[in-house]
Amino acid sequence: MKSTHFSTAGAKENPHGVDVKMLYNDPTAQALMISLQPGQALKPHTTPVDVFFFVFEGTATVHIGEETESFSSGTLIESPKDIIHHLSNQSDVAARILVVKAPKP
Repeated sequence: MKSTHFSTAGAKENPHGVDVKMLYNDPTAQALMISLQPGQALKPHTTPVDVFFFVFEGTATVHIGEETESFSSGTLIESPKDIIHHLSNQSDVAARILVVKAPKP
């Protein structure tokens, strides 16, 4: 049985300058844990595949197209492919977001 804990997962370089851990990387899907400190944000970007975000800890503000909404832990958010999106942490505590891309881009 394979398992990966986010605290020991390898860091993934990224253009956003935030802490990203690769939890799963297979030809069919990819799962990453993004940690955003208060005030941090990803740069707006698009993906060629559908993505979903699961707020694992804290509160994340999700920007998809023209929509922006803050979500607390335990919430899953769908992000359709080819629509500009990004995540930010506008709270005063750290946030962790699980990002799953399937199929893998």
